[in-house]
Amino acid sequence: MPQGLRIGYIVPQFPGQTHIFFWREIKALEAMGHEVHVFSTRKPPAKLISHAWAGEAMARTTYLGRVNPLLAFAALAKLTPKGLPKWLLREPTAFSKDILISLAAANKLHSMARKLNLDHIHAHSAARASFIAALQHHMGGPTYSLTLHGPLSDYGPGQKFKWRSASFATIITQKLLGEVHEALGTSLPDRLLVRPMGVDTNELARSTPYVPPEHGRPVRIFSCARLNVVKGHQDLLGATRQLIDQGVDVRVEIAGEDDDGGTGFRTQLEAHLKKLHLQDHVKLLGAISADEVKAKLEAAHLFVLASWHEPLGVAYMEAMAMGVPTIGTDAGGVKELIADGSTGYLVEPKNPGQLARTVRSLVNDPDALMRLSVEGRDHIVAHFRAELGAEVLAREIQTTLNGL
Repeated sequence: MPQGLRIGYIVPQFPGQTHIFFWREIKALEAMGHEVHVFSTRKPPAKLISHAWAGEAMARTTYLGRVNPLLAFAALAKLTPKGLPKWLLREPTAFSKDILISLAAANKLHSMARKLNLDHIHAHSAARASFIAALQHHMGGPTYSLTLHGPLSDYGPGQKFKWRSASFATIITQKLLGEVHEALGTSLPDRLLVRPMGVDTNELARSTPYVPPEHGRPVRIFSCARLNVVKGHQDLLGATRQLIDQGVDVRVEIAGEDDDGGTGFRTQLEAHLKKLHLQDHVKLLGAISADEVKAKLEAAHLFVLASWHEPLGVAYMEAMAMGVPTIGTDAGGVKELIADGSTGYLVEPKNPGQLARTVRSLVNDPDALMRLSVEGRDHIVAHFRAELGAEVLAREIQTTLNGL
């Protein structure tokens, strides 16, 4: 395994409420002996900064996203000989603001890369972060790579430019790999690797054995994801109402906040909760720390996330690593993580009735719950440890440097 790499590592709005994966990967890279310098576009909203490690992360992160016309002009001066203005003319007018921000940020990153003598820059996004990485490379900066975490359509224009000059890219599922090939074709780098996100299976381990719910006692369900309509929390509320009406006493806790810090989709979810008269059965916890998530998982009988679309799902991995029987949806790339009936259960998205039936069936089958607890964790330990992603990233960077 390569030693002593100096890696630039870009994450948008770091450290956000779902960014524990990136922090784990940074720590794994450093444990391997590499030097990691963290960059981000801008800080997340204050209400989304929930982790105990957030202060340390912010202190060591260089933020690039401030609009600076002088830096943007300087960047254009560096890029003009390479013909960037012709490329800019082919992009949508709405992209002009993103270009202005990205040019200034790229110029700053280029300067920092030279100062820190970085070997390579990796962008954990196919949106602005990868655009910044690509621009600084065209200014004469180090090689770069990117990771795709979701559908390409979520990451804006300029994709061919972002991917064409990358040394390699990692993509979290086979499904997304197929979509990328279809959309970008010859603009892709030669090396494309399917490498799912991972979790710290040493940290995410139970301190007490899993115990199924007792007859006549409430069933504790935990869910964890940002509050957004596509995460299907409203469907979990609908299933909860059905379960209660059928005599199953469930208590649901949902961790996560909306992207507006509590003034966005949360208000709709609260209204739906009240409409279903679930105030005594469902709690919205807001953004909570990783330690609090772990404690909630240890106390839960079931983890449920009813996403309408999920590229893969770190929240599922965390629950399974903690030995919590997990129910997800057959949406996006989730079935590349959860084998239905073996390591967890999958239901149709937008189907509260099927979700309620699956929960009711499982809580009445303690043997099935115990089997899911064991097999779910074993699957994560074998295939989705955070160290695996760090090892792939370091190996591919070294391959890039060896080819120069």
